[in-house]
Amino acid sequence: MVLKISSKIVDYAVVKPDEPKVEVAAAPAAPKLEEMHEKLKRPEFLEGSTYKIKTPNSEHAIYVTINDVVLNHGSDHETRRPFEIFINSKNMEHYQWISALTLIISAVFRKGGDCTFLVEELRSVFDPKGGYMKRGGRWMPSLVAEIGDVLEQHLKRIGMMSSEMDEHQRAYLEQKRAEFVSMNPQSQAAADCDDSTETYPPGAQMCGKCHTQAAVLMDGCMTCLSCGESKCG
Repeated sequence: MVLKISSKIVDYAVVKPDEPKVEVAAAPAAPKLEEMHEKLKRPEFLEGSTYKIKTPNSEHAIYVTINDVVLNHGSDHETRRPFEIFINSKNMEHYQWISALTLIISAVFRKGGDCTFLVEELRSVFDPKGGYMKRGGRWMPSLVAEIGDVLEQHLKRIGMMSSEMDEHQRAYLEQKRAEFVSMNPQSQAAADCDDSTETYPPGAQMCGKCHTQAAVLMDGCMTCLSCGESKCG
């Protein structure tokens, strides 16, 4: 054992063989942090959130429930990680593949590590029959892609994913939107008549990055008022 001498040496003595040894107190061991792994037993109680998905292709809504496990509860290293996912609906048309999807996603959650890659994997699924437009002008290529959107929303809520835009980017988009409305006051009047939770100017084009119908022509360049994507950089 190595001991660091932090003060000045003023005296010394040689320990004789027949003298009792002085026990040096060992430093306290660092607490063992609990991490997510596939052998972690499911607690009796889990906190979670339920999200509603309503598509124009079905009269019945789909409810996505994601339950989380809290690791290192009460310590400075307390973290919240997704543990399982359930998808329910009165519509039994998609029951088989939805059941398989929930089992696979839940297995990835319990495996541990970074599970944020699931968001892009689910978003990259396109329905061969065609997607649909959500309220507010957001294009969804498939129901699986919208489940990926719900997963992203949940991972951001528990701190596993950060928002794509910082405060400066948000302020920039708000400024651009205000400029567009000031130049086109009739667009704001039309938007006020829409009961969607998020509205964009009528006639806006589809953004190739975020699939939101929010791209407008400003300063001679197409700019998305949702994600900030611009062909002019």
